[in-house]
Amino acid sequence: MSNFDDWVGRSQTFTDTMDCVRSNTLSLALGGEGALRAGDPLPLLHHWLYFWEVRPPAGLGPDGHPATGGFLPSVAPPRRMWAGGRLTFHKPLVLGASVTKTSTILSIHEKTGRTGRLVFVTVHHELDAGDGCAISEEQDLVYREAATGSLPMPAGAPAPNADWLERTNPDPVLLFRYSALTMNSHRIHYDRPYAMDKEAYPGLVVHGPLQATLLIALAERNLDTPIVGFNFRGQQPAFGGLPLYVCGGLNDGGAELWTEQGSGKNMIATVSTEQAT
Repeated sequence: MSNFDDWVGRSQTFTDTMDCVRSNTLSLALGGEGALRAGDPLPLLHHWLYFWEVRPPAGLGPDGHPATGGFLPSVAPPRRMWAGGRLTFHKPLVLGASVTKTSTILSIHEKTGRTGRLVFVTVHHELDAGDGCAISEEQDLVYREAATGSLPMPAGAPAPNADWLERTNPDPVLLFRYSALTMNSHRIHYDRPYAMDKEAYPGLVVHGPLQATLLIALAERNLDTPIVGFNFRGQQPAFGGLPLYVCGGLNDGGAELWTEQGSGKNMIATVSTEQAT
């Protein structure tokens, strides 16, 4: 087992301007109006469109991700996944504002599972527009061994039973646009031969953050109180080329949410509202 003690506590800071173009472009890509202006609140989770970490070609791994060993630890398992996260929204960010994001490695754990060696990394992010923390976030990353078998494409299934239900089409165009807007060069989202031949997926993989964005937007459209917390976790991959259902309903603290493709849930999430705190 590796010793990652030297990596825990490492921090890095980026500053970016929440320009309207990126947020409006995502809104349009998802079928919205794209009419936001400077001074309007930044839509929830649209902060993922900013703070790009652009590396030269020599700084990338074979999967298109930034190579490990910079801010993130050097790990042996090659496959990286954004497994889930927890966010608290303390105050709105506004479009046009200059925002500083400070990221700190909270923990690194290693274990052996049925698919081999796994390394779990939790990173804490704080976003501040100059008047105190606006968003605090914990991001869970997992590094896995290379694929040894292929996953099947989910079979078609009827629409799930949910109080809130929307259907989306995660086609290659949407996946490419989201990759471009977030500067996510992970090849599983836009390079079909790589996704199938190197990582044993049956097609392009739908981004976890894109699913989370669809879920929190569904909750906002159906709740009448502000959202102050959002927790999400991926359960199984969703793939391009099949309908993806975005589902939810009220619970005691706010709402329960999930995406579904075929007969299984791909991502599960909960939101808490201002009234529930």
